[in-house]
Amino acid sequence: MTNYSGTTGNGTDHGGDAGFGQRVDQLGSDAQQFMDNARSAVADLGQALDLKGRVERNPYGTLAIAMGVGYVLGGGLFTPLTGRILKLGVRLAALPFVKDELLGMAESAFQGYQTGRGTPPSGSV
Repeated sequence: MTNYSGTTGNGTDHGGDAGFGQRVDQLGSDAQQFMDNARSAVADLGQALDLKGRVERNPYGTLAIAMGVGYVLGGGLFTPLTGRILKLGVRLAALPFVKDELLGMAESAFQGYQTGRGTPPSGSV
C-alpha cells in the first residue's frame, strides 16, 4: 500500500485541516455573495416590472396572470383540461368570422330571392 505524504492509511489528511477550514469559509462567503446578488436581481426586476403598482391598479388581472403562470409552471400545460380550454378558445375566437360568413351568405341568398321574385319565371307565358 502506498502512503502519500501527509496522509494516513485511512485516507484522512491531518496536515490539511487549516486548508479545509479556509475552503469552508470561502464557500460560505461565496454563498453569501450569491444570495446578495440574487436579492438585488429580484429587487431590480421588481422595480423594472413595477409589480406593486400593477397590483394596485389591476388586482384581478394580476391575480389571473399569476394563476396562469402557476398553472404552466405546475405542469398543467399538457393536460386534457388545457386541450379542452384551447378548443373552446379557438371556437370562441372563430365565432365572429363564421357569423360574418353566414350573414353574408344569407344576405346574398335573400337578394337573389328578391331579384328572382321581381321577374317572371322564364318558362311561363
